[in-house]
This record gives sequence, C-alpha cells and structure tokens, in this order.
Amino acid sequence: MRSATALLDYGLSDKRHEATRVVTITRRLEFDAGHRIPHHANQCRHLHGHRYALEITVAGALVDADGAPDQAMVADFSEVKAIASRTVVEAWDHAFLAWKHDRPVIDFLATMPGHRTVEFEQPPTAEHLAATAFDLLQAALAERYGSRLALSRVRLYETPNAWADAGPGAR
Repeated sequence: MRSATALLDYGLSDKRHEATRVVTITRRLEFDAGHRIPHHANQCRHLHGHRYALEITVAGALVDADGAPDQAMVADFSEVKAIASRTVVEAWDHAFLAWKHDRPVIDFLATMPGHRTVEFEQPPTAEHLAATAFDLLQAALAERYGSRLALSRVRLYETPNAWADAGPGAR
C-alpha cells in the first residue's frame, strides 16, 4: 500500500484530501443574437449580430456518495447545460439584445409580429451581458444546488478573439 504522500505525488489522494478539495468544471454553449451599442464611437453603433459563446464555470467538492449518479463529479455537465439553456440561452438565442433606452430600435422591432427583443438596463456590451448572465445563473444554480456548488465565472465570447468575464462581486 502506498502512503498518502506517495499518492499525492502521483496526483491522487486519500479521502482526507478529497473532502477539502474544490474542483471546477466549465460548460460551453453557443447562441446567435443581434445587438448594437447606440453611443459607440465605431462600428458597434450599427445593428449587427454575433455568434456568442457562453462558458459557465462552477466549483464544488466532488460528490462522494457511493452509487450516486454524479459520484466523483462536481456536477453533471448536462445538468449545468440544461440550467444555462433554460436561464440564458433560450431567452437570448435569435433575439435582439437591446438597451431599454434605445427607443428607435425597440419601437421598430415592436412592429414585427413575433420578434424577440430582450431589453437590458445598460447597453448590451459583452461586459454587461456577462455580468447579467452571471447574476441569472448564480440564482438558478443556487436554487438547484444550494451552497454545494458555486458559480466561479461566466465568460461571454462576442467573437473568437474578444470576451468578457464576470465573477463574484463583478457588479
């Protein structure tokens, strides 16, 4: 039998170390949406769209209940995906993300029957969308997991080379 030190040297551990270890997992989802930043000095003031990618990182201890469906997991990736889909992606996918004070655009979109417009308190920058998604997901994850799981970070890619991160205390 190897000692605990030897197990740790191989990246393994005994139960004493597992109980205090925090592990993070990240789930990525993608959606398409339009937006504009009305007062932007460059191209983003025009109506345009993005293929957004949303990464949700959660942290917690590994489930150690023998025989549990999520044994040795922080959470099931598919459950994190389902929560993020319900909470953010279904609402924002193929919608126009608009600042509530951008009346010319909101009023125009309202003339289109069935058009989906999501209004925000601030212009829909990557930063504001990431912070909003963080708040929505934090509440949804707390409802499902209580304090067993913590939302560590939401990363929202506006393009493959530009993203914003939001985490605890980001607002």
